[in-house]
Amino acid sequence: MFRDRKFPGNNQEEKEFEEKVVQVNRVSKKTKGGNRISFSVLTVVGDKKGRVGVGLGKAPDVVSGIKKGMKQAKGKMIEVPMRGTTIPHEVRIKRGAVKILLKPAPPGTGVKAGGSVRVVVEAAGIKDIVSKILGSNNKINNVYATLEALQQLKSPKGKEKLVLRDRRELKNV
Repeated sequence: MFRDRKFPGNNQEEKEFEEKVVQVNRVSKKTKGGNRISFSVLTVVGDKKGRVGVGLGKAPDVVSGIKKGMKQAKGKMIEVPMRGTTIPHEVRIKRGAVKILLKPAPPGTGVKAGGSVRVVVEAAGIKDIVSKILGSNNKINNVYATLEALQQLKSPKGKEKLVLRDRRELKNV
């Protein structure tokens, strides 16, 4: 009976998701009574098994912003197809001013990626990948572009079917 209880000093339960705060922005709004200060917090949540989400929480204090961001990220999680410890194929994406390139890498390469791409990819559980960010240093845009690039990945089986279908169409023409 006593073994089942969780005591405050005993951290036996494991977290379901890895939660990372990427950026905290202080935002100031000019009002009639003076300046109103709030915070926007960019968060990434992943289970390291192929699921990842991004959230942007805005609140008068940082802690509330983090909670809002985490809640939003958990609600907007996507499934990332993987082949072993890497991605199935290369992806290039342009979102706004940001260009992101994600390339699969052989086992043992590790994560060769810039800060904002690295956080998203590691939260998704991808262990071997090469990436490049071009065009912008804005962390928020880079994280959202990375998420969009991961959404465009096709599972290995799905990609083979697409290639076979294209070859059959070429024979018919």
